[in-house]
Amino acid sequence: MANAPSQAQSPDSSHYYIPGSSLWPIVAAVSLISVMLGAATYLNGWAGAGVFIPGALLLTLTFAGWFHRVIGENQAGTYNLRVDRSFRLGMLWFIFSEVMFFSVFFSALYYARIFSTAWLGGHAAHIATHKYLWPGYSGAWPTNGPGHVGGIDGSFRTVPAFGLPLINTLILLSSGVTVTIAHHALRAQHRGVLKVFLAATFLLGFTFVFLQATEYHEAYTELGLRLSTGVYGSTFFMLTGFHGLHVTIGAIMLTVVWLRVMRGHFTPERHFAFEAVAWYWHFVDVVWLGLFVFVYWL
Repeated sequence: MANAPSQAQSPDSSHYYIPGSSLWPIVAAVSLISVMLGAATYLNGWAGAGVFIPGALLLTLTFAGWFHRVIGENQAGTYNLRVDRSFRLGMLWFIFSEVMFFSVFFSALYYARIFSTAWLGGHAAHIATHKYLWPGYSGAWPTNGPGHVGGIDGSFRTVPAFGLPLINTLILLSSGVTVTIAHHALRAQHRGVLKVFLAATFLLGFTFVFLQATEYHEAYTELGLRLSTGVYGSTFFMLTGFHGLHVTIGAIMLTVVWLRVMRGHFTPERHFAFEAVAWYWHFVDVVWLGLFVFVYWL
């Protein structure tokens, strides 16, 4: 690829900036592979939680290095309005891919709850499946079966919806309000209000993650609910776990944007990085509302 230009382009330049060669995509790929290998090793019981450390450190380095490079390019004026438009389109397509990602898991939950448990329980036209595979299986939801996968007696309790999940719902909804107020403050050049409400947003995000970790600990130690607790346990932890990961990433990005605000970055007209993170955060809020209703409440 072509090298970066020697001098900064003006915002209204007709030239389209093409970045120079970078190692960060390769480092990102290696770090993600390391994290996934660590997860597979840990979940199969081959090693302890320490297997996550190399991948996590490398991923942190990737975030720091790549953010530093992109922020430097932006502050140097290399991104004109044509690049800004491509960034916006790229972020919209990324959020669309995230919608599809969570749609798959919601569809799996729907299929398991509405169809497969009923079929294995002898309902509809699948009586033979019930008779020859699991004749003692009732097909009720929530279920850890068939086969009592989770635990000696197969018993577990679900996480009450109107406990920590409700508190976390209020926290995320509040964070959606605070990031919106911060955005309006940025456009109105009220930097003091911007700093306060943006800080409140990422603090609420990290609070959500902390409370979810508390919920997981209670689920494992007190409720008998684990990833291995049949189809209910697997769908519960896959949906809420991936959402918690997205909240963590979003809170980190909000922190980076807040640090940039503290250094005087962004103008009322040019602040795509802020908008991109705000879009992402609102998406995370909407997904959680679906989780609260279909995973915890119903």
